[in-house]
Amino acid sequence: MKVTLGRKAYPSDLTDEQWELLEPLIPQPSLQGRKPFVSRREVVNAILYVLRSGCPWRMLPHEFPAWQSVYYNFHRWEREGVWDRILQTLRMRMRTRQGREEEPSAAIIDSQSIKTSAVRGPEKGYDVGKKTWGRKRHAFVDTQGNLLAVKVTGAQASDHQGGTALLEPLKNALPRLQLIWGDSHYGGTFLTWVKETLGWTIETIHAVTLPKRGLLVPEGEEVDWDALFPTGLRPQPKRWIIERSFSWIVRWRRLCRDHEGLPQSSEAFIKLSASYRMLTTLVPAFPSRPF
Repeated sequence: MKVTLGRKAYPSDLTDEQWELLEPLIPQPSLQGRKPFVSRREVVNAILYVLRSGCPWRMLPHEFPAWQSVYYNFHRWEREGVWDRILQTLRMRMRTRQGREEEPSAAIIDSQSIKTSAVRGPEKGYDVGKKTWGRKRHAFVDTQGNLLAVKVTGAQASDHQGGTALLEPLKNALPRLQLIWGDSHYGGTFLTWVKETLGWTIETIHAVTLPKRGLLVPEGEEVDWDALFPTGLRPQPKRWIIERSFSWIVRWRRLCRDHEGLPQSSEAFIKLSASYRMLTTLVPAFPSRPF
């Protein structure tokens, strides 16, 4: 874990090996105008510090570049699609490492309602079902929980509306995709729209089939479900994968609530959190050593 930053490292900093993998995906400074005086690596480290600590931009430690420069580059790279490119590249590498094709043939869709902090911005509402004022994160992951896409809307938006906004831009982005798993909110007209517009099939997962489909039970063996799940909660087949992905997201302090004024900023931070998780899996900060 060699780190050459010229300062004491924070836990969120990239190691030399991680930066070597990430550096080609970060745009080079423009050759026009004045000579750049801000390190791209330090800008990324500062953004990761905000993501992990949850601090406001203006409270960045002074060891990092000026918060205005970090904030500017974060939004510029979001507009230029840099976070999307990083997410896609790392996801392909992750799937290859897992012994799978680079592009998935099946995926899972779901949403998560999250409270917002006292910040200004559009796309806010009240989720009657979850009794939550804030925003809703519509996520799309592969069968390993790796993020494919995310869309942030007001919490009042239905899963049908959010799912349409989420999937429509992916029409030609996932050439191998054929099957999507989702709960009952993604049935009905949404199922028909996906089939006619995108050519994909949605399989709806119902809770009544959980014991038979969720766990493998040897033939003839009785299972005491109440003893196995004393709280009454039982893992739903395929859907538990995306629930785990949501749990990965909210582990980051910046994402345990929605602190962003713009939903696009929330989406960028979610993509960055998913990318960082895959990056640390591909290149661990403390790799295991053989005995």
